[in-house]
Amino acid sequence: MNAPVRTLILGSLLLAGVASAKTTVTFWHTYNTDSTENKILTSKIIPDFEKKNPDIDVVAQQIPYTEFRQKMLTSVAGETGPDLARIDIIWTPEFAQLGALEKVDDMPGFKGLKSQVFPGPLSTNVYDGGYYGVPLDTNTQVLIWNPEMLKAAGISKPPTTMAQFKTTLEKLQKKDGNKITQYGFAVPGPYNWFLLPWIWSNGGEITDPKVTKATGYLNSPKTVAAVQTLVDWYKAGLISPSIAGSGLGSWEGMGAGKYAGSQDGPWAFPSLQAQYPKLSVTHSPFPSGAGGSVSVVGGENIVLFKSSKNKAAAWKFLRYLLSKDAQITMATTGQIPVLKSLVNDPYIKGHPYYGVYLKQLSKAKARPPHPAYTKMEDLIQGQFQEIFSGKKTVQAALDEAAQKVDAVLK
Repeated sequence: MNAPVRTLILGSLLLAGVASAKTTVTFWHTYNTDSTENKILTSKIIPDFEKKNPDIDVVAQQIPYTEFRQKMLTSVAGETGPDLARIDIIWTPEFAQLGALEKVDDMPGFKGLKSQVFPGPLSTNVYDGGYYGVPLDTNTQVLIWNPEMLKAAGISKPPTTMAQFKTTLEKLQKKDGNKITQYGFAVPGPYNWFLLPWIWSNGGEITDPKVTKATGYLNSPKTVAAVQTLVDWYKAGLISPSIAGSGLGSWEGMGAGKYAGSQDGPWAFPSLQAQYPKLSVTHSPFPSGAGGSVSVVGGENIVLFKSSKNKAAAWKFLRYLLSKDAQITMATTGQIPVLKSLVNDPYIKGHPYYGVYLKQLSKAKARPPHPAYTKMEDLIQGQFQEIFSGKKTVQAALDEAAQKVDAVLK
């Protein structure tokens, strides 16, 4: 065998060795296939990571949100899950309890990550005293106002207290005889996601801090008073019928000039702009009540599966997704970063609405991190619907909800 042939064979063997040494990390997510998020993930984030880590390939698989939880449950039963997954924050305790997720407290660099992310989103990863994931992206709700309608009512800036909020609603309400033609505000529906900020900001709670019982919290005088205030505003026509699930939707009402304000996450701004290009909006935090200005944490966590055969490589990709570069890159798609240090990043500071969402996030709370939260939410929302349809008093409905949630938590 001559020298050039031996060299060629040796080179081929070396290349084959390099190829076989590669580790493939599977990553499940729910970004819509046609979304900007998915495009940036697959064309920028993953290629950049693979370039910096040539021994690792990342295979991303998109799964529709509506199918994701069931697919996770099926994969856990058959031990066919991915290495990593981006999941709704409310599912982390449930899958931790099922034993599907790796506890990450002792993973390399976790303590550093823990100190760098917002505490509210981080808290959604806690189960039984340990961490079973890290926040990947986050969001919350703030108030969205039509500044032209505020100005026409003689209001120079959005309200900052509950007392100012009620006065603002009164100034914005318009009537034609007994018919209300303009509402000051629209709560989008009788759901936990929309009502929890009002309950918390007015000093109420839905469970004890350890999430062991609801009685004494969900039906406490402060929680009852907070919900009763919304009922009173609804009956007085200060907030729209959308809180009862009727009338125009919140975006539709703002677009039609019927509602001066509403509440929603950061996705509302681009959607409102696309649907109603002539509508100008401004944002403000929730008004402060007895509990402060408190909103609700949303977003997604990234979790490492216990069944993964590639934990080291998967953890490396997870940490890359939490890097400043990756977080800012995904921020350009509308995904709010979870790193506290990025509050002062020029891109974030110059963004038209990220600043107010990040400010609100510093005072936002997570929904109770409990494996049975989905069931609890259904029970509570069922009673909220009874309240706003006028079938039950606030106290009676919340007494019943507390009793049922207690049974779930036993």
